[in-house]
Amino acid sequence: MSTLAGCGGSDSGSEGGGDDGKLTLGFSQVGAESGWRTANTESIKASAAAAGIELKFSDAQGKQENQISDIRGFITQKVDVIAFSPVVTSGWDAVLKEAKDADIPVILTDRAVDSTDTSLYESFIGSDFKVEGQKAGEWLAKEYEGKTGDVNIVELQGTTGSAPAIDRQTGFADAIKANPNLKIAKSQTGDFKRADGKTVMETFLQSVPKIDVLYAHNDDMGLGAIEAIEAAGKVPGKDIKIITVDAVKDGMTALAAGKINFIVECSPLLGDQLMETAKKVKAGEAVEKRILTKEGTFTPEQAKAELPNRKY
Repeated sequence: MSTLAGCGGSDSGSEGGGDDGKLTLGFSQVGAESGWRTANTESIKASAAAAGIELKFSDAQGKQENQISDIRGFITQKVDVIAFSPVVTSGWDAVLKEAKDADIPVILTDRAVDSTDTSLYESFIGSDFKVEGQKAGEWLAKEYEGKTGDVNIVELQGTTGSAPAIDRQTGFADAIKANPNLKIAKSQTGDFKRADGKTVMETFLQSVPKIDVLYAHNDDMGLGAIEAIEAAGKVPGKDIKIITVDAVKDGMTALAAGKINFIVECSPLLGDQLMETAKKVKAGEAVEKRILTKEGTFTPEQAKAELPNRKY
């Protein structure tokens, strides 16, 4: 996968930094692992163009070393602001300190880092992944309220070490722990990818005698799992209840069709908030350290009503 050019600029141009008064933003994206990520990239590019911001965009292809290289490249190019969506939570302090020493403010989008030195970045814009996991678990607990028989759950985790995978697993586990009959039989990463979701679900179906519920950390893995479930002669949404996170159009379509039972929304449309925040930090204005996105949840009936208006 080649590095993607950004709106209003390229990745290989001359040094940015506002000689013409235009704000230059260097952005390193995780990759293109899902429909959610594609929508997130499109939102950032469109918002940069609309805001008159020169965007230098790099695709890290799911590798932390690529992202660190991207950030160092942005420092060399002397961009005004750096933003990135971290592949994993750990291992960023050194490169973030390099940006700080160069007086280039950094904004985190979508995913957090675990640095104890919060002065290394200006703000984190994104969802509360733990709350997303809690919403998924709360729905499941209510769905089986009053029922005493064991409910076997399989979990498709996101990328190992990533903030959404860690928090969605923790939030879900917290929400169901008061119900001892809700048991996680198997939990394995599907790396947020549809193909991996299918492969891992095939393994689950072979190794777990009875699966009642699938909890997938994103829609794409859930959609891959649906293929495996149908190939095994089972009915997704009936034989196996399915909960996913994201609410992208493909996921919402499956939800409306009854193949998924419940989706927790995680909006990828962070572009406008990022551009607004970048302008403020460049101007030396104070910004909130944590900026939350507004999100909901969807049942099949709600998905049917929402689908015609879905932007991603």
